Amino acid sequence: MNPENNPDNHVGARQRPSPFARIERLPPLAVALYLALLAITVMFFVLIVAYVAARLRSGVPTGLHPLPRYFSLSTIVLIVSSYTMAQAPRLYAQDDLASLARGLGATLLLGCIFAGLQVLGWRELMMYGTPFSGPGSQSSGQFIYLISALHVAHLLGGMLFLLAFLLRVIHNERDAVRTLVFIRNPYYRRQLRLLSTYWHFVDVLWVVLFAVFLFMY
Repeated sequence: MNPENNPDNHVGARQRPSPFARIERLPPLAVALYLALLAITVMFFVLIVAYVAARLRSGVPTGLHPLPRYFSLSTIVLIVSSYTMAQAPRLYAQDDLASLARGLGATLLLGCIFAGLQVLGWRELMMYGTPFSGPGSQSSGQFIYLISALHVAHLLGGMLFLLAFLLRVIHNERDAVRTLVFIRNPYYRRQLRLLSTYWHFVDVLWVVLFAVFLFMY
């Protein structure tokens, strides 16, 4: 073939898109978040497999004790918090920082309630005869404490970022010029989107964990 007739040699010829083009366009903060979510998913998957294996080895029949009711209440609370967080991008797009601050504040409050209900759930586990350690403890029971505590720790990490963003929203909402600059800044829009992604991920993760506990406890 004549090189001159090869369309790939023409100036301005269309280049084939790289399969990594979309990844290269992602901002570093988004890449870091997605890698963190992948690592968290793998970690909890390993823990769930280890819990199920320990539960089956124990020989104790499932359903012997009911799952703590505070775990059920905390699940409802976290699902509601996912709904309030889902409103945040819409309120941001509507330049309604006052409503955005209220929505983020409600999400933060629901996160605190969830953490408190988890602690009450641990106390209820002890009442059912599932201590974390000691002569009466079982490895499968210890996994419940470990998995739920790790989930709460990841939720608290998200709450810290949520609090920081909420304080920034409250600060900028008090002045019209700061409000305009804040709303038009793509960096803050990206931060809110990544924060929402993380929060929904943590919510879905707990629903999966709760379902495993519900059928295997």
